[in-house]
Amino acid sequence: MANYLAMGKEELLEEKKKLEEIYAGYLARNLKLDMSRGKPCKEQLDLSIDMLTMDPADYISETGLDSRNYGCLEGMPEARRLFAEIMGVRPEEVMVGGNSSLNLMFDVISMGCRNGFPESSQPWGRGCKFICPAPGYDRHFRVTEYFGFELLTVKMLETGPDMDAVEELVKDPAVKGIWCVPTYSNPDGYCYSDETVRRLAAMEPAAKDFKIFWDDAYVVHFFGDEPDRVLNILNECRRCGNENRPVMFCSTSKITFPGAGVSSLAASSEMLEYILHNMFPMTISFDKMNQMRHVRYLKNLDGVLAHMEKHKRVIKPKFSVVLHELDDQLLPCGDIAHWTRPRGGYFISLYVMPGCAKRTVDLCKDAGVVLTGAGAAYPYGVDPEDSNIRIAPTFPPVDELKIAAELLCVAARLSTVEKLLAQ
Repeated sequence: MANYLAMGKEELLEEKKKLEEIYAGYLARNLKLDMSRGKPCKEQLDLSIDMLTMDPADYISETGLDSRNYGCLEGMPEARRLFAEIMGVRPEEVMVGGNSSLNLMFDVISMGCRNGFPESSQPWGRGCKFICPAPGYDRHFRVTEYFGFELLTVKMLETGPDMDAVEELVKDPAVKGIWCVPTYSNPDGYCYSDETVRRLAAMEPAAKDFKIFWDDAYVVHFFGDEPDRVLNILNECRRCGNENRPVMFCSTSKITFPGAGVSSLAASSEMLEYILHNMFPMTISFDKMNQMRHVRYLKNLDGVLAHMEKHKRVIKPKFSVVLHELDDQLLPCGDIAHWTRPRGGYFISLYVMPGCAKRTVDLCKDAGVVLTGAGAAYPYGVDPEDSNIRIAPTFPPVDELKIAAELLCVAARLSTVEKLLAQ
């Protein structure tokens, strides 16, 4: 392989012919591989199976509360304490919900649209806007798009969202909030710097009811010796007199079972009381038995981290396989692509030559490897540079993952050569 950017037209045509022959070989294999979502693999799910066997006495709280009965909307005391440890807040600042943190986010956004928040002069309505650091989590963007918000894209940097852009946007009173994945961001795997967290906490939005939706989805999903530490947004906001600004979210979806985990949110005492008051007409309580299953199995933060060590042994080699193929097959071709090397989380971001992402993904799909759609990590599903591809290595077995990564590199190279010839 040689530097594509230094090739002349005849060399590019010859390289295109070679790549098309290699690609035809993949087409002939009739592959059926899926790297489209960040799903745990079977081996990861099996790690938590013992959680489903419990003695009836284990469902009774230390306070005598029976998790099998009605009541306790805020969640079981032990579960609140566990999530407080994970999120670095006080138990009384936590409520514990059902299996989906995305569901809680949807509910809180809906709450703002129906009633506003304690600082609101009126409910959030049409014409409101929301800041979306991109590339980011597509389901976050879908929630605010569903409620009619105008989505404002700001660039995601290695330190977090471009804060100069954020601080400029919040001068508009119609801007009501920002989505954040502060630890091992989806999909880049970046961690917010201390400066970014402090600027988010201290900034002065024109909207008094501006909210930070702080999704700690991957806070314990580490590949090193221990998780990266990001400043606690609730504590930083409290220091600045803005303790009602953040709402933090977390779940065990990728710790235990994605379809049957436990979610939680944390906020200031005033915000939490407001949220619980507005959830009261919706439900008597969430699944407290599942909360107790998780507490008895995971026990505390040390137990969670020990459990995540097991996950690391399963998935870290998968990330290594993908990174090895990218290094081996794309680096020699010159500056045609770059990619992130996350220290945790669930994704790798591949940035191909602008204008090549959709073509790369389509080539993979036609050969039997399904990736997340190009542009999915941007508001409205539109990547203005058509460059980013989200890679989700966790679900396929290692042998299939290697094949998929090899094909991805061939597709990226072929789409690049086609682009250079077209230019």
